[in-house]
Amino acid sequence: MGLQEDFEEYAEKAKTLPENTSNENKLILYGLYKQATVGDVNTTRPGIFNQRDRAKWDAWKAVEGKSKEEAMSDYITKVKQLQEEVAAAGAS
Repeated sequence: MGLQEDFEEYAEKAKTLPENTSNENKLILYGLYKQATVGDVNTTRPGIFNQRDRAKWDAWKAVEGKSKEEAMSDYITKVKQLQEEVAAAGAS
């Protein structure tokens, strides 16, 4: 499978991560996903009263400059890491 197919597969797997996945990890995934699918941030930063969207924008901005391929690869690695953490927590 190519990188694009792997990325799409792990984007689906990310949807099955538990509800208690930390916001920090969700934001990392969001930023990498947007970078992989859209590229660099192309919108203005949301205002101070819109904390949720502002955090998402900041997460995307944090990975600005990564190539599409690098963002896809990092996204896959992060989903795998989170899946392993879930499996380890379930085993203990």
